[in-house]
Amino acid sequence: MTQTLPMRNVLRLLCAQLAVLAAVFALAGCETPADATAAGGQRHNPVLPDADNVAVLRPGDNLVVSLQGIPDPSSNQLQIDDQGLISLPYIGAVKASGETAAMLARRIREDYVAKKIYNTVDVSVTATERYVYVGGEVMRPGRVVWAPDLTVTKAVQSAGGYAIYAKQTRVSLARGGKSYAIDATLAEKDPAEDPRMLPGDLLNVPKSAF
Repeated sequence: MTQTLPMRNVLRLLCAQLAVLAAVFALAGCETPADATAAGGQRHNPVLPDADNVAVLRPGDNLVVSLQGIPDPSSNQLQIDDQGLISLPYIGAVKASGETAAMLARRIREDYVAKKIYNTVDVSVTATERYVYVGGEVMRPGRVVWAPDLTVTKAVQSAGGYAIYAKQTRVSLARGGKSYAIDATLAEKDPAEDPRMLPGDLLNVPKSAF
């Protein structure tokens, strides 16, 4: 004999299922979608912050810091580490990330004078090679040399193009502690939808479920 659930239990079960669905939709609404739709119904990739602020130094940047006008002049080849720091003779760690080359040179000069290492010192900072990082379903994952005109699609091309199971409609671009979903197929069709990359950006191409 088939046992029928009491109507009260059925209602409770339906309410629980509706609550789960509501939570799923709420979470989905919190993401930065790759297919955000404008009022006219046209899809757009998200607008990324600081797209024009390429002068700011970031972790991974390679620098040459030259110290002149002192008894022991030097030229130091350094890379900004994950904490945004570089290390220099006598003064140790210096915060470099978030500064321009000119601002960093002034900070270094002030540190040497404030710590009475030198009375005067001429400091110059030059960014040599800067990189973005491309991972996931591409042919050659790894770092790609940054250039001012580097975009998402160009970075993927520099990494050898997509692997066979790449999910091009949901490429993830990480910048400043946030992640943005980019529809690369849309970017390939319309250059205006192809976001410019900044030094230190991390691009990850996920694997398609099919």
